[in-house]
Amino acid sequence: PNTGEVEEILIECTETRDQPKNKERALARLRTFIYDKEHQKYVDDIASRRKTLVSTGDRSAKIRTYNYPQGRITDHRINYTIYNLSAFMDGDIQDCIDHLIVAENAERLKESEL
Repeated sequence: PNTGEVEEILIECTETRDQPKNKERALARLRTFIYDKEHQKYVDDIASRRKTLVSTGDRSAKIRTYNYPQGRITDHRINYTIYNLSAFMDGDIQDCIDHLIVAENAERLKESEL
């Protein structure tokens, strides 16, 4: 039997009386097993990343509030307020984008430390 060292995977093959053929088949099964395990890790990693990118779907979860009488916008994800509503509505949104990028980078840094 061929045994993996880290997880002690045991693959046995006694289908034929020829030992080299049995070894070849066992190694093929081991490769398939390892590939499936790594592929599942990859799929799980992608799924966890998607969950962090997608919000809860709760309708009450606000992203941004536009307060026209007071001329301000509040982004609730990063708790940032812009006091120039007219410029924002005319397309001057770079300041908001910059703050969102900084907040995202800080979140990634915090996750990498864990």
